[in-house]
Amino acid sequence: IKKKKKKLFSLRTSDSPDDDLCYIVPGQPETINECQFNSKTQTFIVIHGWSVTGMFESWVPKLVSALYEREPYANVIVVDWLTRANQHYPTSAAYTKLVGRDVAKFVTWIQKELQLPWERIHLLGYSLGAHVAGIAGDLTDHKISRITGLDPAGPTFEHADDQNTLSRDDAQFVDVLHTNTRGSPDRSIGIQRPVGHIDIYPNGGTFQPGCNIQNTLMGIALEGIRGLQNMDQIVKCSHERSIHLFIDSLLNTEQQSMAYRCASKDAFNKGMCLNCRKNRCNKLGYNINKVRTTRSTRMYLKTRDMMPYKVFHYQVKVHFFSQDKLSFTEQPMKISLFGTRGEKEDIPSVLPVLNGNTTLSFLITTDVDVGDLMIVKLRWEKDSIISWSDFWGSSKFHIRKLRVKSGETQSKVIFSPKEGEFTHLVRGGQDAVFVKSKEDNMSRKEKL
Repeated sequence: IKKKKKKLFSLRTSDSPDDDLCYIVPGQPETINECQFNSKTQTFIVIHGWSVTGMFESWVPKLVSALYEREPYANVIVVDWLTRANQHYPTSAAYTKLVGRDVAKFVTWIQKELQLPWERIHLLGYSLGAHVAGIAGDLTDHKISRITGLDPAGPTFEHADDQNTLSRDDAQFVDVLHTNTRGSPDRSIGIQRPVGHIDIYPNGGTFQPGCNIQNTLMGIALEGIRGLQNMDQIVKCSHERSIHLFIDSLLNTEQQSMAYRCASKDAFNKGMCLNCRKNRCNKLGYNINKVRTTRSTRMYLKTRDMMPYKVFHYQVKVHFFSQDKLSFTEQPMKISLFGTRGEKEDIPSVLPVLNGNTTLSFLITTDVDVGDLMIVKLRWEKDSIISWSDFWGSSKFHIRKLRVKSGETQSKVIFSPKEGEFTHLVRGGQDAVFVKSKEDNMSRKEKL
């Protein structure tokens, strides 16, 4: 008796994104029509990851719905490899090769059957599913147009070769979101090294805002007993954020998050990388500009802790003048921005090192669109530890101007003290107030 093969490829609909009502079976062309596959449009293939429960996770229908919301006539196919994904992790990880082969066979078959344009096939893989997508892309005889890797799994893949992992050769364009890379390499849940043409590391990639234990436990406590099923959210929160960032890019097109090319997380956190020249910045998610460079491009951004995730990025550069030789570490500052459209007060920032007569650059972000900046206030908080310098010697700097660069608008503005040539910044003291400088607009013309 022929063993009944499990059906793997379900064409889901926008009406019932949670249900597998129709399977397309390779070798059975009649199933293509039965499922009302539309050969004139885009096809998305969604591939889940390792499964603890052996059931689809709640993000699957959310992603399916978001894809349909953005591309109503598309085909969204969900790959079901739950049985193989529901093993010990190393076993499931090894199965990615077989599942990748199944997906490659499916894509090759349906493409031939319908003469689908290869440029309309987009695989989206989460966790282990990202490597399944990569292996599939490696095995098709023609390149798939795009693979999106959503926090590709780290363990056993960090040091593996390109044939067995997602890599930039697996599609015409490979974009990757890294959201849970905390830990030492090969031990982190998400892969740390870049594996695509563009690899984006939101919030540095290690860990995502709103995923700390308190927040997640709050959510679970509010749900009561049912919440126990969500215990794994504590583990998965940052990992799964990759999917929600992608969903955000499909739904909230007016609030498109921007990412910036940068050599390191530290340079990014100093605000040094907010440059958009020569493809140095790009959109995160579905609307990314498909820029292919010979080496992987690492990009960074900050986000909010909930959808829509977009924030506005600013680099602030300040020169701190001081009479005495002053030197501090870990100093808390509060910055307030006032613009033509809105304002955001008391954005916290900690300056790792604060020395007299040096220029510092730091990054601040706000989820409020303040428009064109008009006024900036800077306040130096007292930290909780009373240090000796509070008793003898001053804690006072002079500031002549602030330079502020916006990542999103690329504008650079110089701010001068509201009164006088210098303003004082005193620890535990008042706000230093700066206004948009007059010299800023004239200087270039005058120089000419």
